[in-house]
Amino acid sequence: MDVLVALVVAVIVGALGFGVGYLLQSRVFTAKKVELETQRAEIQQKIAQADAQAKDIILKAKDQALVVRNEQEADNKRRRVELSREDDQLRQRREALDKRLEQIESRNRKLENREKEADRAKARMDELENKKLQEIQRVAAMSAEEARQLLLQAVEKDTRQDSARIIREIEATAKEEGERRAREILTTAIERVASDQVVESTVSLVPLPSDEMKGRIIGKQGRNIRAIEMLTGVDLVVDDTPEAVIISSHNPIRREVARVSLQKLISDGRIHPGRIEKIVESAEEEVNKSILEAGEAAVLETGVGNLHPELVKMLGSLKFRTSYGQNVLAHVVETSFLAGMIAAELKADVKAAKMGALLHDIGKAVTHEVGGAHAIIGAEYARKYGVPENVCNMIASHHGEVEPKSIEAVLVTAADAISGARPGARRESLEQYLKRVEALEGMANAMPGVQQSYAIQAGRELRIIVKPEQIDDLSAINLSKLIARKIEENLEYPGQIKITVIREQRAVEYAK
Repeated sequence: MDVLVALVVAVIVGALGFGVGYLLQSRVFTAKKVELETQRAEIQQKIAQADAQAKDIILKAKDQALVVRNEQEADNKRRRVELSREDDQLRQRREALDKRLEQIESRNRKLENREKEADRAKARMDELENKKLQEIQRVAAMSAEEARQLLLQAVEKDTRQDSARIIREIEATAKEEGERRAREILTTAIERVASDQVVESTVSLVPLPSDEMKGRIIGKQGRNIRAIEMLTGVDLVVDDTPEAVIISSHNPIRREVARVSLQKLISDGRIHPGRIEKIVESAEEEVNKSILEAGEAAVLETGVGNLHPELVKMLGSLKFRTSYGQNVLAHVVETSFLAGMIAAELKADVKAAKMGALLHDIGKAVTHEVGGAHAIIGAEYARKYGVPENVCNMIASHHGEVEPKSIEAVLVTAADAISGARPGARRESLEQYLKRVEALEGMANAMPGVQQSYAIQAGRELRIIVKPEQIDDLSAINLSKLIARKIEENLEYPGQIKITVIREQRAVEYAK
C-alpha cells in the first residue's frame, strides 16, 4: 500500500515536472522564435538596402561607361580624321616622289647620252692628239718622253721662281709686321727708361799733386808701397807717368779700396805703415758702406723686393765692375727697367722679369773668385739665397748656357742685348772690331756661289753679292739663312747683324 502510494506520488511528481519543463521549453522556444524573426527582418532590410546600393552602383557604372564610350568614340573620330589627313599627305608625297623619280630617270638618260657623246668626243680628241703628237715628233725629231722631261724642267723652273717670290712676299710681310711691333715695344720701353748715362769706367789711375809724392808713396826702401800692396791686395805701378800712380788688380773691390786709401793718404800727407793700416781699414769700411748703399739704391730704384742681404751686397759690388767700358750696376738697373716695360707691353710677369734682369749679371761679382760662366755662377748663388726657380732660369739662360723656360727669360736676354747694344753703351777695341769684320767677310766668302761680301755699318750689316748663274732666288734666301746661323754659332757680337744677299742678272749686248 505504501509502495503504491509512493508510486502514485512519484507519477504525479513526474507529470508535474514534465509539464513545468514543457512550459519552460515552450517559452524559451517562443522567445528564440521572436528573436529569429527580428533578425530575419533586419537581414531582409539590409538585403533591401544592399540591393538599392547595388542598383545605384550599376547605374553609376552605366553612366560612366556611357561617358567613356562617348569619349572613345570622339577620340576614334579624331584619329580617323588625322589618319585620313596623313593618308592624303602620304599620297601627295608618293605622287611627288613618283614625279621626282621620273625627272631623275629623265636626267639619267640625258647624262648617259652626254657621256656617250663625251666618250665619242674624247675618242676623236685622242685620235687628233695622237696625230698631232706624231706630227710634232716628226717635225721636232723628239720623243714623247724627251718632250715631257723638257716640259717638266720648264714647269719646275717656273715653280721655283714662283715659290721664291711667294716666300719673299710672306717673309717680307711677316718681317715688316714683326719689326713694326717690336719697334713699337722697344721704342716705348727705351723712351720710358731714358737713362742719364750708360757708360762709366772704374778709375784705376790715381792723380798726384806732384812727382815728389811718388817717393813718399814708395817710402824708405819701399816699405810704404809694400804695406799698401799687402793690406789692399793690389799692385801699385809707379812708373814714368807724370803725376800719377796706376793701381792694378783683378778684384775691383780691392782696387777701389786702394784708390780711396791712396787719395786719403795723399790728402793727409802722413804716409807710413802705421798710418797706412788705419787708412786702409777706414777705406774698407767706406767702400763696404758704399757697396751696400749702391745695392739698396738699385733694389729701391727698380722696385724689386724680398732679396737676401748677401744678394744686395753682391749687387752693390757691381758698381765697381765694368764690361766693355759699361758700368755693370748701371747696366743691370737699365736692363731691369727695359725687361719690366717690355713684359708689361706683352702682358707677361713684370715683377719676375725685373728681378731676373736685375740679378742676371750677379755672377760677375764673384767671377774673380769662382771659375766658370758668370750666368751659371749667378744662378747658383741666387738659388742659394732663396730666389724663385723661374728667376734662376732667367739668370742662367741669358747667354744661352741653359734653355729658357719662360717668356720672361727670353725678355731678360733681349733687354740685356738692348742695354749692351745701345749707341755709346760699350766700347770695343779696334783690334776686336777688325777681327769681327774679317771673320764676317771670311765666313761669307767661304760659301759657294758668293762673288763678294762687305761688312758695313761697323760690322752690324753684311752685304753679299752672289753669282746669278749659280744662285737662283730661292737659293739666295736659303744662303742668307745659312750664313745667319753660322754667324750665330761661331761669332760673339753685341746686338744683331743684318745679312743682305744681292743677286743681279744683267744682259749686255752691243749693236755693231
